[in-house]
Amino acid sequence: MGDRTWPPVLLDSFLPHGGGLMNSDKVKGTIDDAAGRIKRQVGEWTDDTNAQAEGTAQQVKGKVEKAVGNVKDAVRDVTKDADRERDKTDDRDRESVNKVERE
Repeated sequence: MGDRTWPPVLLDSFLPHGGGLMNSDKVKGTIDDAAGRIKRQVGEWTDDTNAQAEGTAQQVKGKVEKAVGNVKDAVRDVTKDADRERDKTDDRDRESVNKVERE
């Protein structure tokens, strides 16, 4: 399988996934994990220890990529939440100022 990359359009965009968004790290990680599992399994069936090792390494790479994607998602979510809270506070401040000006 080697180090083939999927079409950049797929990897560089966010894809709908399970009601949320799946970022490119998660996509690459899922693909590498699945490809590694297949490679490792084929190695087990054929007694090819090299293929087993390569498959295991590719699985680990996939799991790391997925973890990176999860961290990026968490940071994005926290940032969105913080922005949303800041906007609410700004709106309340504006309302208070407008109320005082009307009095």
